[in-house]
Parts: sequence; C-alpha cells; structure tokens
Amino acid sequence: MRPADCTECKEFYCSEVHKSGYLVPALDIDAKKIKVLMVSEAPPENPKDYFYAPGEPFYLKTTLQAFRDAGMSVDSIQQILDLGFYLTTAIKCPKTQYGVSAATIKNCSLILEKELLLFPNIEVYMLMGDVAIKAFNYISKSQTGKNTIPTGSTYKIRKNEFYYQGRRVFPSYVQTGQNYLIEKSKREMIAEDLAEAIKLIG
Repeated sequence: MRPADCTECKEFYCSEVHKSGYLVPALDIDAKKIKVLMVSEAPPENPKDYFYAPGEPFYLKTTLQAFRDAGMSVDSIQQILDLGFYLTTAIKCPKTQYGVSAATIKNCSLILEKELLLFPNIEVYMLMGDVAIKAFNYISKSQTGKNTIPTGSTYKIRKNEFYYQGRRVFPSYVQTGQNYLIEKSKREMIAEDLAEAIKLIG
C-alpha cells in the first residue's frame, strides 16, 4: 500500500504553504504491521530532506537520533518501519513562514484523517508538536465532538494519559529541524515519549 496513492488534496485555498511541495509518503508499506503513527509538523522545503528520501535526509537524521535517545538502535527508515512506526506530517505542503493558520491546519486534517484510516492496527498516535496536536484535535472533534488533547502547554499535560477510539495519544514535541538539535529539554521529553510508546506496543 502506498499512502500517496490513497490520499489527495482537494485544492483547498491554504495559506502559508508551498502547494508545489505537496508531499505524502509514496513508498510501499505493509499497513497491517504499523502500530504507531508519528505525526510531525510539515514537509521540508527541500524534498531531499524528507523522512523517506534516499541518502541521509535531515528529517530522518534527527528522527533516528530521537529513537536512539529512547534506547533503540536504528540506522534507517526501514528499521523504524520494522519497529511498527509510520512517519508522516500534519501539513502536507512546506511552510512559507514560521506559523500556520488554523484554516490551513483544518484543511490538511481532512487529508491526515484519510491517511490515518489506512492503518487498521494502530495502537498509539504520537503528535509531534502543536500543529500535529491541532490537526488531530480537528479529526477527534469531527468524530467524537470533543478534542482528544486539552488546551495547555505540552510540558504540563504530557504526563496525563489521553485516548482516541481506545488508542493512546501522546502530545509531544517536533523531532525534526534545527531546533531539535539545540533544545535539550524537549529532546529529553521526546525520548521519554518514544520509549513509552515502544513499551506499549511491546
């Protein structure tokens, strides 16, 4: 199954994004083996830095480090997939500026919702950063009438347990980009969340 073949943008008039950079994972994945959906913020401006790009893409470099910080010996995207993790982004086009409007996040949440449904055996959702949390809450509210993750600073609420349709949901921090390399406290919290997710899926 190729996620890119199963989802599409319906030409929403989003702002703050480069539509020409629309990106959904296009590799063949055994959807039944995926147990954790790890949702980051947005694709990189350069597609060569995306998780699934050949070589040593930057997004993968920092993500691999996050897994290593959590105690997992991984060296490739395939090893992450073999652990049962699928990596994607809440926004499907690269950002043009630092922030993203609520309207853009809501539009993209419709694509993300279809993407999540491709994986029948999910046990854990990892929401890496505020944009991913907001996008997931749009999905949750449309399905259940309420947000899964309450309003509040991530560091204050992350120790609580949240569930969506019986599956554990972790509000965490973005593990991609230069900030990951310099924000030690957030890096430690990401490692803690990853370690807990790995423990949950056995």
